[in-house]
Amino acid sequence: MSSYIPETAPFNEQQRAWLNGFFAGLTGIQESAGGSVATAMAAGLPSAEPSVEEEEDFPWHDDSLPIVDRMELAEGKPLDRKLMAAMAQLDCGSCGYICQTYSEAIASGEEPNVSLCSPGGKETKQMIKKLLAEAGDSVKPSSNGNGAATNGVSTNGAAAWSRKNPYSANLIESRPLNQEGSAKDTRHVAIDLVGSGIKYEVGDALGIYPTNCGDLCTQIIDRLAADSHVKVATPQGNTKPLLEALQEDCCLKDPSDELLELLVGRTPNTDAQATLNHLLAEGVPEGFDVLDVLEVAGESTITATEFIECLDPLNPRLYSIASSMKAVGDQVHLTVGKVIYEREGRVRKGVASTMLADRVGNGESMRVFVQPNHGGFTVPADENVPMIMVGPGTGIAPFIAFLQERAARKSPGDNWLFFGDQHEAYDFLYETELTEYVHSGVLSRLDTAFSRDGDTKVYVQDRMRENAAELWAWLNRGANFYVCGDATRMAADVERALLHIITQEGGMSEDEGKAYLKTMTSEKRYVRDVY
Repeated sequence: MSSYIPETAPFNEQQRAWLNGFFAGLTGIQESAGGSVATAMAAGLPSAEPSVEEEEDFPWHDDSLPIVDRMELAEGKPLDRKLMAAMAQLDCGSCGYICQTYSEAIASGEEPNVSLCSPGGKETKQMIKKLLAEAGDSVKPSSNGNGAATNGVSTNGAAAWSRKNPYSANLIESRPLNQEGSAKDTRHVAIDLVGSGIKYEVGDALGIYPTNCGDLCTQIIDRLAADSHVKVATPQGNTKPLLEALQEDCCLKDPSDELLELLVGRTPNTDAQATLNHLLAEGVPEGFDVLDVLEVAGESTITATEFIECLDPLNPRLYSIASSMKAVGDQVHLTVGKVIYEREGRVRKGVASTMLADRVGNGESMRVFVQPNHGGFTVPADENVPMIMVGPGTGIAPFIAFLQERAARKSPGDNWLFFGDQHEAYDFLYETELTEYVHSGVLSRLDTAFSRDGDTKVYVQDRMRENAAELWAWLNRGANFYVCGDATRMAADVERALLHIITQEGGMSEDEGKAYLKTMTSEKRYVRDVY
């Protein structure tokens, strides 16, 4: 992948990767009155003659398309474009790139980890592995290997903490936001950044390297009949005792095809073989983890080394930042929903959410880094521009940061928030803060939707439709429209409601409404942080 950002520029690895990907997608530096060299210098980029090529079209870059359709659209394209078509097409940044730059990094051999596209899940990972197998020797590993850590210092003297060189930060608090009686456990998590030199902007995300639950790791070791102290090579290339490697370095959530294939050949039980082969062909059920696979395999015998070699690396989890440094100083705040449920007689735990809720105490440390926001997901540069924010559940997180930022700046622009959850009495996250913002005038409008409080379920998209005329008036005033949360259901429903409002209130056809929405997207007025 071409590098447009000089090595001496004061950006960390993630910022450099995002900027390189952004500029790679442009047609080149356009000739202006000052000439191409002057334009390049003004932009802080290497001098270059302007490109005459048209911007490349990515017809598969549509998150509504199934992967099989995306792969058909990329047929005949170079490897990096086929890899891009295998991604989830959300440009969510959870991989540390956007879809285009992640695929280019894999194709060039610069990024060896093919399991970073969390929204794409297993089907994306399998397709990437298939494409790389077909490409064979054309993919050459980078001399950087698995990503050696940086030295931690950038050219401006600030700490250059990154995904490959995370900072060890201490937990300040993890306090419940739900009231007693709620079916949920949502936490306000505050983390200390004092002395780190880390800076972030509202709209950024915080990456956290989680650790697996010790009980789960012990159960796996018992199932393997292995020694917890035996030294093994981790997926990251380090050597550690088995228990430590499982806790810190290995994904125990999603069984890999390599593990299933190994167990098929090692179990003497024909029924177990049939079940494992079925899982290989059809995929594992939701919530089916590595321990489940070992239990299915029964009396199979594999060594700790063989087992570890079949595991994917434990990737960082990204959380939308719920604070502005203008309000909280050298801290970073998150809104985290604890994931815990029972399946087939065993309690299952979300690895990062339960770590933050239960396994890290106040004053104890975790490894973190900042992932810069993508695609303009931040407050408008113009303080007068109105904002419409839709963030049900933990999707409220970045909008708490947005409101803190607007309050600190004393921005005159209006702010409208749509928030939803299950019960108003138990699940009105940040109710005190939001009420204060309404009273102070920072929050011009607050519309809530609590789905379990009435006979009919009501969601944020329903509140949007109820206020269609005013929402359209805000859009006509140039308001930015932001969405944060679940991509597959909530964000899709919100977009359908938004399109309906645009066509109905604007007197447009569906095609005209889609064109209007596309223009909003290109102008960074319709921006989503979805996962």
